[in-house]
Order: sequence, then structure tokens, then C-alpha cells
Amino acid sequence: MSPTELWRFFPLGYLLTILIETPILVIGLSRRHSLKRKLFAGAWLTACTYPIVTLVLPLIFAQHSRTLYLLVAETFAPVAECALFWLAFGEREHLGRPCMWRDFGAIIVANLASFGIGEVMNAWQWFGLLNQ
Repeated sequence: MSPTELWRFFPLGYLLTILIETPILVIGLSRRHSLKRKLFAGAWLTACTYPIVTLVLPLIFAQHSRTLYLLVAETFAPVAECALFWLAFGEREHLGRPCMWRDFGAIIVANLASFGIGEVMNAWQWFGLLNQ
């Protein structure tokens, strides 16, 4: 994809990602987080990683296999989001405790869900609607 095509897809993909990931985070993040924080995390974490996954990495890996791009992008996003979430909301007394692992698990599941749904949409060429 060209940079222009990536930018054209960006707003729809960002919104779709938030719509997929936020409900998972609302349900999955530990109870120590308020609903407001969970909703914020749904938009904020995606805002931090989505531009890199959709605008930067495709251009870096343009000459490589799609598999390599997906491996890097889909590893980067949840790892970065877990780190950012912990830096913003982690507390020393929760380090290594079940609530920390639950939060990380919710972030990973949310990312897997948006990746999976995105792959299905891509396979069915639903993203091609943007080019018409």
C-alpha cells in the first residue's frame, strides 16, 4: 500500500479498532480500574500504537513478507500497550499480582480480537469499500 492509501484507511481502521477493543477492555480489565479509566484506555492505547502499526511498519516492511510484518506489528502493539498501561496506571503493590496479569491479558485479548476481525475483513475485501 502507498502512504496515501494507508492514510485513507487510517481513520476508519482506528475507529473500528477502538470499537472492537474498548468493550473487551471494559469487561476484561481488573476491577481496580474505573469505567472511565477503562473507556479512556480503549481510545488511548490504540492512539499510541495504531499509527505505528498502520502507517510506519507497513512502509518499513514493504519489501518483506506480510507474515514478518504481522509478526512484528502484532507483537509490538500488545507489548507496548501493556507497558504503557502499567506505566500510567500500575502500582507497585500490584506488581506481579493477579490484577496486573488480568490487565495484561485483557489488553492482549483485545489486540488479538481486533487483529482477527481485521484479518477477516481483509480476507473478504471489505476494506476495498474505501477505494470506491
